Amino acid sequence: MLRADALQTIYPELENRIVVTIMGAVAAELYTLGHRPNFFYLEHAMGLASSMGLGIALSMPEHKVIVIDGDGSLLMNLGTLSTMARYKPGNLLHIVFDNESLLSVGGFPTATSTGTDLAGIARASGVPSVMEANTSESLKASVSEALASNRLTTIISKVEAIGPKSFHMDLPLLENRFQFKRCLEALQRQLKT
Repeated sequence: MLRADALQTIYPELENRIVVTIMGAVAAELYTLGHRPNFFYLEHAMGLASSMGLGIALSMPEHKVIVIDGDGSLLMNLGTLSTMARYKPGNLLHIVFDNESLLSVGGFPTATSTGTDLAGIARASGVPSVMEANTSESLKASVSEALASNRLTTIISKVEAIGPKSFHMDLPLLENRFQFKRCLEALQRQLKT
């Protein structure tokens, strides 16, 4: 499955959710589908999208938070799985696209290319719901199921190591930060009214 196709399949589910993603191919492909103020592209912090998503989920428990991650990024911060499992925010969905490579920074193979099992690590870390979805249809069903539940969920989705034709985004990342902050503030205000 192509990650771009997978993102297109789940894109409608992202409309009213808080979305945090890593930079690189994931961000460029998501941006191409259409940027929304509730999307945050985490720059210069490979491995930390899941940590940021966890913090937002814990501080805003009334809102669903979706982290879109990659295998290389998750492997750089593998302890995030046990930290997420410790706190178990039911409003957090962690989607990991595993292309077995560091595609956005040269295409070097990751440990998943030689057998590391991210779903197995998530289960062993205590994540209450771990799914594997390797087709667009199974990913869509898994995301819908996870969002309908009130359980911390990690979905591992194998994708091909093919990236976008261009990594260019016509959105200054500083402006993305301001948009995202304003979006979170608006969500909080809505709860008070």
